[in-house]
Amino acid sequence: MDKTSLSVVILTKNEEERIADCIKSVYDWADEIIIVDDESTDRTTQIAAELGVKVLVKKMDIEGRHRNWAYSQAKNNWTLSLDADERPTQELKKEIADLLNKGPDCNAYTIPRRNYIGDRWLKWGGLYPSAQVKLFRKDKFRWKEEDVHPEPSVKLSCRQLGNDLVHYSYRDWQDYLNKLNNQTTLEAKKWLNLYKGDHKKVSHKMNLIHALWRTLDRFVRVYIIKRGFMDGFYGFMVAYLSSIYQLISYAKYKEMIKENRG
Repeated sequence: MDKTSLSVVILTKNEEERIADCIKSVYDWADEIIIVDDESTDRTTQIAAELGVKVLVKKMDIEGRHRNWAYSQAKNNWTLSLDADERPTQELKKEIADLLNKGPDCNAYTIPRRNYIGDRWLKWGGLYPSAQVKLFRKDKFRWKEEDVHPEPSVKLSCRQLGNDLVHYSYRDWQDYLNKLNNQTTLEAKKWLNLYKGDHKKVSHKMNLIHALWRTLDRFVRVYIIKRGFMDGFYGFMVAYLSSIYQLISYAKYKEMIKENRG
């Protein structure tokens, strides 16, 4: 069977446990697979090389900039962006292949994702379909050069595909907490950099009152409005931990300001 003229770009960092399954999920489908590795200290790059895919090593500085560089390495214009914990379903692969064969009607497409903690698929609390821009024309698309959760830098004609990407978001609760810790640190650093540029402007947006309000607002939206309670204990934990994201970020931000002044 002919492969689809598509470049799959996978960003990695110490993913030796999952990278093989990710590569194998697209190996017989896409005609190019590129691993862009953030200087892993485990066997991630070795495993990828043994599977015969292209491996590039580049230290990540700013996530948006890193992603833009990674996608620029693709030989095909149409690119599917994956993380090592994501797997396209067979239905999604067929949908993308059919779309590219007949001629895309947009420059970018969002793809719905099934988010998992361990073996539990979280269907509520805004975690499904949780669509993200994953398939795009690289000559029409760039991310903003931001450290945390970069957004597209240009407004695109974009629509959502009908089939899912499976996202093994967290191995377990320990993994969830580790990622929460890393993400809140990056969030605090982002605000610190903004503070250095205009501390008065940032103080209106990043303060204790706003952090407390955002904490309450997010819990209500995730657990009640978006019906996170339908996922039982898992839904409560996700609502609670995601709601204190801003409060933890604020606490770290205040520490960084103190250290910066010292």
